[in-house]
Amino acid sequence: MCSTLRWEAIDFQNLESVRKAGGSSIMTFWHGRIFMATYYFRNRGIVVMTSQNRDGEYIARVIERFGYGAARGSSTRGSHGATVEALRSLNMGKDVGIAIDGPRGPRYVAKRGAAYLAKKSGCPVLPFCVSAERKWITHSWDHFQFPKPFSRAVVLMGKPTYVGRNCSEEEMHTLEAQIQNSLDELRIRGDSWWGGKSDA
Repeated sequence: MCSTLRWEAIDFQNLESVRKAGGSSIMTFWHGRIFMATYYFRNRGIVVMTSQNRDGEYIARVIERFGYGAARGSSTRGSHGATVEALRSLNMGKDVGIAIDGPRGPRYVAKRGAAYLAKKSGCPVLPFCVSAERKWITHSWDHFQFPKPFSRAVVLMGKPTYVGRNCSEEEMHTLEAQIQNSLDELRIRGDSWWGGKSDA
């Protein structure tokens, strides 16, 4: 399905700037866009954080077929092990991907994991959003999206957000809000790229 899409990538110099500096990035996106994101960023060695439940096991098996690694854990079970594995991957020069409102939502509300990883690793949080002009949207909590064949699709890359290792709790809250705002802006801009309405 995704191989039929007409892809457009915007502001990918933000990703390239991190790579040119010799660093890894913590790529954050919305849970409902996993389907398209998995295809677009395939075979790049990105390590994705997935939950330890049955859905997470299924997702891990699927993404590994597309050239991803999997750090298993979630916000409610096994998160410490997944965090350690994600940090190890970042230190090895690999990018890490996080569906930042997963695994159970609320939809489009960013959790703290990405900012915490950024603080511990020194790697930036790099938000992105994938939008399709024509798609099916399920009634699941995340409004999971499947693009319709031969649709147009756009991948918008946000600016990197760096979190200092000595960042205070107040500064962390400010940076987390910045990540949330960036992801919101990318979603709204991407979903209305062809004059359509943003998914809310």
